[in-house]
Amino acid sequence: MTDTAAQPLPPLPEHGIRRVLCVVAHPDDMEYGASAAVAAWTAAGISVTYLLLTRGEAGMAEDPELVAPLRATEQRGACDVVGVEDLRILEHPDGMLEATLVLRRDIARVIRQVRPDLVLTTNFDLEAYGSLNQADHRAAGLSAADGARDAANPWVFRELREQEGLEPWSARALLVVGHPDPTHAKAVGPEQVQASVDSLRAHAAYLAHVTGHPVPEGFIPQILRDGGEAAGTEHAVTMRVHDLGGLRSAESD
Repeated sequence: MTDTAAQPLPPLPEHGIRRVLCVVAHPDDMEYGASAAVAAWTAAGISVTYLLLTRGEAGMAEDPELVAPLRATEQRGACDVVGVEDLRILEHPDGMLEATLVLRRDIARVIRQVRPDLVLTTNFDLEAYGSLNQADHRAAGLSAADGARDAANPWVFRELREQEGLEPWSARALLVVGHPDPTHAKAVGPEQVQASVDSLRAHAAYLAHVTGHPVPEGFIPQILRDGGEAAGTEHAVTMRVHDLGGLRSAESD
């Protein structure tokens, strides 16, 4: 009789990881479970940078000119909870983000500046989280994937090297958190679970504008418990890992 039990997800290869760049569309996008992994990384001395492609100014029922700085302030608070010092926010329009060459270049620029070992983004499938995925999320994730490869190619966006002095950089892997078919998991402990809850709670004004939004402590721990069940641990952040060539070489060192 064949054993059909699913095998636990393997742990994310992290040997020699020093820097991680997280690329998302909006303030709060990292706070739906992914920030638990960030808290674990920063606690281990790994440097994490957040790159937000928009200011999230269209996400509340108030004047965007008032909302943008408010959401940036809340994101700064969320970053403080999980140990992220380097927060970068671009000026692409919230709600109208497009996967253009300009966006790819902006992401490739930051990758060359930060020189991360891992680039993390969130699920950019058309269908996600039980519904149609928001347009900005799709554009952000696809552009992060493309930008990671662009950053490594000296013949793409030559002006980054010739005019800005930014040498090509190859990240080891692209991590897609929230993917329905994960390949790896990052185990997290109770402190990181609580940090993930608290990081989402830092977006208090935004959450107050989302009708029917559950309280963070009511669902974030369950997301991470579900991840832990898939990984054979108590709590985990699951992700689909796309090896950009660096994981294989690092494992062979």
